[in-house]
Amino acid sequence: MNQALPELDWTSWRGTAQHLHLITQIIGKVRLAHTPWLNHSWHVVLYPMAWGLTTGPIPCDDATLQLDLDLLESELRLTTDSGGEASIPLGPGSVADFHAALVAALAALGTPVAFNGVPSEVPDPVPFVEDTAERPWDGGAVRDFHRALLWIDRVFRQFRTGFLGKASPVHFFWGSFDLAVTRFSGRTAPKHPGGFPGLPDAVTCEAYSHEEASAGFWPGSDAFPKPAFYAYGYPAPEGYADAEVPAPAYFDNGLGEWLLDYDAVRTAEDPRAMLLGFLQSTYDAAADLGKWDRAHLECSPGVPRKPRIV
Repeated sequence: MNQALPELDWTSWRGTAQHLHLITQIIGKVRLAHTPWLNHSWHVVLYPMAWGLTTGPIPCDDATLQLDLDLLESELRLTTDSGGEASIPLGPGSVADFHAALVAALAALGTPVAFNGVPSEVPDPVPFVEDTAERPWDGGAVRDFHRALLWIDRVFRQFRTGFLGKASPVHFFWGSFDLAVTRFSGRTAPKHPGGFPGLPDAVTCEAYSHEEASAGFWPGSDAFPKPAFYAYGYPAPEGYADAEVPAPAYFDNGLGEWLLDYDAVRTAEDPRAMLLGFLQSTYDAAADLGKWDRAHLECSPGVPRKPRIV
């Protein structure tokens, strides 16, 4: 068993995971409010860091703001380019109290931000200011989740080096609470029908404006209560569900995606090889069946200190 990958039992940290999800939503919505739109909503994401998740620099009128969610020390740090600093502890409590503390800290730093106050992509959303329920905070479970994110981030980044075409960074979407990386064929896609709960159709249509093969990781939800890796193609080419993707991966007809249970990777003899195999085989299926121009889109995976031969 690979000790680098901790157990992530959704049922045991469900309350904390939902608490963390809503905290990342609030932070992400601050970034969304001020950052110019970038294709496929890449401008709203968070980025895994050695200590947690960050917004990166946020343009706020004449100032630059950054929000750093330190999951090791359980605090949110706010920093501005003028030297202003503030911090908010993370722990048991309500989303409403965290929201109020963040709004006050932003105002005190001279960077007040008006942002959407309703959670996205969650069932039965409660406005942040009205979410007064006391929520748990298991610091150990959060650190385990963070450790898993960093390990997965390394593998996703390695996979990304084998593609010359348009590809997303490895980034964390706070709406869907998942880490993702996406490759594009370069061709436009049919207009997406939308219909995702808690997500405006205009956002969905823009996100899926071009043909893509995407992969990611989510820690679980009440609808799917276990951590898993996923992969899908949009639009899904004919025969995608029947592609030769090695077990223990499986195609979920309800989701329309290939899945690989996190525990299968965690307990594999070579977890990295299993995950890379899943990423590559699901991409192969989307690219081959979708007739991508693979000869011009791909290259050998990158290695440290060695320029790509051109």
